[in-house]
Amino acid sequence: MAGGTFGRALVVDVEVGAGEVVPLPEHVQRSYLGGVGLGTWLLHELSDPAVDPLDPAAVLAFVFSPLVGTPLTTSAKFAVVARSPLTGMLTDALASSHFAIAGKLTGHDAIAVRGRCPRPSVLLVDGDGPRLIDATDVWGRSAADTEAALAQRLGTGWRTAAIGPAGERGVRYATVSHDGRHAGRGGLGAVLGAKNLKAVAVRAATKVAPADPAGVLTAARDLRARSFGPATAKYRELGTLSNLLAFNAINTLPTRNFATASFDDAPALAAEELHELRQVARNSCASCAIGCEHIYATGRGGGARVEYENVYALGPLCGVSDPDAVLAASARCDELGIDTISAGGTIAWAMSCAEAGLLDAPWLRFGDGAALLRALDELAAGTGIGPLLAEGSARAAAQLGGEAPALTVTVKGLELPGYDPRTLPAMALGLAVNARGADHNRSGAYEADLGGELDRFAPGDAHVAAAIETEDRAAVIDSMILCRFLRGVFEEPFDEWAELLALVTGWDLDGAELRATARRIVLAKRMFNLRAGWTPADDGLPRRLFDTPLTLPSGRTAALDRERLTAMIASYHRARGLDADGRPSPEAYADLHLRAPLPDAAPVP
Repeated sequence: MAGGTFGRALVVDVEVGAGEVVPLPEHVQRSYLGGVGLGTWLLHELSDPAVDPLDPAAVLAFVFSPLVGTPLTTSAKFAVVARSPLTGMLTDALASSHFAIAGKLTGHDAIAVRGRCPRPSVLLVDGDGPRLIDATDVWGRSAADTEAALAQRLGTGWRTAAIGPAGERGVRYATVSHDGRHAGRGGLGAVLGAKNLKAVAVRAATKVAPADPAGVLTAARDLRARSFGPATAKYRELGTLSNLLAFNAINTLPTRNFATASFDDAPALAAEELHELRQVARNSCASCAIGCEHIYATGRGGGARVEYENVYALGPLCGVSDPDAVLAASARCDELGIDTISAGGTIAWAMSCAEAGLLDAPWLRFGDGAALLRALDELAAGTGIGPLLAEGSARAAAQLGGEAPALTVTVKGLELPGYDPRTLPAMALGLAVNARGADHNRSGAYEADLGGELDRFAPGDAHVAAAIETEDRAAVIDSMILCRFLRGVFEEPFDEWAELLALVTGWDLDGAELRATARRIVLAKRMFNLRAGWTPADDGLPRRLFDTPLTLPSGRTAALDRERLTAMIASYHRARGLDADGRPSPEAYADLHLRAPLPDAAPVP
């Protein structure tokens, strides 16, 4: 057994409250590492990708990694992996908290759940095995309130991941929350809610040692020192919201449902403005030396965790510049337990529909902070347009019909993050082909666009290579797991990551093997989607981005070209070793170590 691992996963059927220990062969752990990689392999092994994500038979896995529990900064992270009720495809979300450490030290590298509890319940896992307790008293409460109540009820040592009211009600972009943070995208909270699980609580019961404790300690001191360098300085001082004015200046800040890519009122929401006026505290995730989390006053005596993505989605994307409304909306999303990007994207889509007369909601207008908050209130109560918003914009548009789908801005059903693909061609490709859908955390190709080495207005083969490289890096760093804000402190990432993993596991790793691991993880994700019904047509960008070119202050026009993007996607598929139907060679598939046979060719759309 490798250092830093237990070589086993716990699979719990919550309908009966019984668990089964499943061995994890060392060659599988070395092939997938942990986190999103190992979670993807587990989903292949334990679930049927054709099962509806909200069916009791669907599997959701909490997955740890060899680095969890070590002194390496930012390593206290875990992944949650399931089939998404929003997209119908694989989704994986990462989060940092003490839950990761306690969960791993239950003696398992992963905890997977299936089935449906007979009544609202909490799953407990520690040295005494899995068991269920009643959750009637916390049903309907926020995740934060649930965590506090369970801490008082269970006593010290227990760490909890919980859902809010949105997860209970099946909102398709509900989150799993813990320590005030969220495993957010894709609706993982709705999957737990469909199982009648309000929370999973874990308590450490054992220990696990790295292969080279002294070497890990030395590496941890070095990594901590490097994490205080210029690569992370802006996040420490102003948080991720420091990106807002920079993106606005280069016309890549999506505004009013992607009608434009700059927001005249952006300074009112900028970190430089809010930091002095509203900051309450700066905080760090568990085992983190960066401390990028910033909490701002909401105006009602409370506070909201503020990041670029939630301000973008609830501010410029909806045309709202009032900080009070944006911060209150962000806090409301936290209370409900919903992904702010999908919430803002869905409301912005609804604003476009109301403006076009496709949705009977004359009160819902861009720029109206009160309308933004009312939309969230109706979502919470399940009244008015709330049930429609709960479906996410792609599913809601399909219900409305007519021209409503043309106003959506999603990939594979997932709303776009705060980067405009019309001015970021490598990012455009990364979003189009991403297994999870439109997500910046699984394809950081905007780094290549903004690095200055590529022409942002003349996409080509170099952008394809950049998209693949950043996707591979994300696959490894999200499986190790380390925070992606550390990516700038590594000069030769794959080589240096291999050294860290070797110290912990004892494996004789090098950068070349990790690059192969990255390709394996990316392919395994795509194969799950292929088994779930993916077709080549799912790799693309929404019609709205082609139909709405941008006129930049320089007078230049930024637009997506369908033929060029199609050629880039085809080039990406070839570079990944996929045929026109999205299938790999039998040899590449055999390297995934899956029991299921190679799926048939994707059906013609």
